Amino acid sequence: MDPLSSLLSGIRAEGSVVSHAVLKAPWSITFPDAAPLTMVSVLRGGGTLLLSDGTERAIGAGDTTIVKGPAPFRLADEPATVRRPHDAYEIHCFTGDAACADQELGGIHWGDSPEGATALIVGAYRASGHRHERLLRALPPVLVVAEDAEVCAWLEDSAADAARLSAGSQAMMDRLLDWALVCTLRTWFDRARDDAPGWYRGLSDPVLAPALHAFHRRPAESWTVASLAAQAGVSRALFARRFSELMGRPPLAYLTECRMDDAAALLADTDLSIASIAKTVGYADAFGFSNAFKRHKGLSPSTFRTTTAA
Repeated sequence: MDPLSSLLSGIRAEGSVVSHAVLKAPWSITFPDAAPLTMVSVLRGGGTLLLSDGTERAIGAGDTTIVKGPAPFRLADEPATVRRPHDAYEIHCFTGDAACADQELGGIHWGDSPEGATALIVGAYRASGHRHERLLRALPPVLVVAEDAEVCAWLEDSAADAARLSAGSQAMMDRLLDWALVCTLRTWFDRARDDAPGWYRGLSDPVLAPALHAFHRRPAESWTVASLAAQAGVSRALFARRFSELMGRPPLAYLTECRMDDAAALLADTDLSIASIAKTVGYADAFGFSNAFKRHKGLSPSTFRTTTAA
């Protein structure tokens, strides 16, 4: 499994709120969920994201935005709307013990197209476990990716079908939102270039990609710089130099970081013994693993597990 697929494995739209709306100004939507990720695709019209830190970000037709939690945020037709009378809505799914719920946003059904209206698809994503946290660290508070008109038309048709509550419509929208999240993140990382995380840039590098794929498929193997270079088919010196230039750290430092992140997720999300986790992430014994984990995370594995569960 490549790094992006692995990090996304704990994030799913399944069971989350999926809203589709055509809204006529003035309007605002509040997102109080603390969801790890919320995605908004603007099919027609537009609005302004209002983040909790005061940041404002305009989004228009064809834009897909991903907002990173847990801070609440708003989306309004324009910033001034929230200070005057308007139609106010809320989407919540993960707060308290509430079931996933939204409101019939705008009260306007698909197919009605009032002039000047904004059409949206909104999806909030659940996270199971802690594996996704490394991905979240690589993302800004909000990112925006422009889509072409054909993609928007296809999304709107799919949402319209789901709105009819036909058989399988919820599952279809869940899978659609999962697909859209992966595509949006890949597009953003591709366009970010040097600002994309090293683990993503390395996947498209002809020298590093074979070694990265080999390591992420078999993290428990006793990898060395020489064995990674052999996967890439280059000399040890060339591989180490290329890796440090592109990834911003030496090969073994990257491997250790990945192993510690994987170990943290296993400690938090499973009942595996520390010895079993040590072997899973490539350490011969629990003692060596515990020392390495404490150096990188500041806590022993057992203390980390207890603290995370608290």
